[in-house]
Amino acid sequence: MLLKVRQLTKEFDGKPILKGIDLDLVEGQVKVIMGPSGCGKSTLLRCLNRLIEPTSGQVLFRGEDVLRPGTDVRALRQQIGFVFQSFALYRHLSALDNVTLGLRKLRGLHRREAVDKAMHELNRMNMVEHADKYPAQLSGGQKQRVAIARALAMDPAVLFFDEPTSALDPLMSREVAGVIDRLHRDNITILCVTHDPLLARNIADRVLFLDDGVVRAEGTVDEIFGDHADPKIRDFFAHSHCPE
Repeated sequence: MLLKVRQLTKEFDGKPILKGIDLDLVEGQVKVIMGPSGCGKSTLLRCLNRLIEPTSGQVLFRGEDVLRPGTDVRALRQQIGFVFQSFALYRHLSALDNVTLGLRKLRGLHRREAVDKAMHELNRMNMVEHADKYPAQLSGGQKQRVAIARALAMDPAVLFFDEPTSALDPLMSREVAGVIDRLHRDNITILCVTHDPLLARNIADRVLFLDDGVVRAEGTVDEIFGDHADPKIRDFFAHSHCPE
């Protein structure tokens, strides 16, 4: 088991956002987290790599409790690649330099080594020809691919995606879905938060449905998207124009 979460809670100013989340993720799996806006999906992702500190619970990463005192949070985040909804690229750096930055600052690679590794990942994302461009010169889909290349360059054990298609038009969304599917075929483990049923249907091995801070259901795409026994889940997908 790569990631095992038990009874994870998070409160903000005394208000519970996550109310005892259990989650398992095995190596090579793509698990998608869905649910209504404000249900705690993105908060959950950020708690798992300690961008936000959970209130209570247990997070085991490769068997190690990463919430224990003394955890090397920087080392943990190198193992968990995070692709943000807003891309989070440095505007003053080229695509290449955005990817090499972590390799040089966190991994201590020399410039040449970092460039070689970065170009390998940019090539994987079909972005080599755009390596010298700045974020303002790139489309949304291209920015997303640079952000993915940056995460992959650190050789993480798992990639977290937070709403990877929310800032993109339908054509670019399909492009990014194709990229994530290729990563899946390369046996890269992925945990993805999305509101997009088409993306979920294209990439997910399993879907976890979160609502009001609790896991309401988990299953295959067909089990969750179909005529589910839970009326709230049926209603959610009936209003999300979920494709057959």
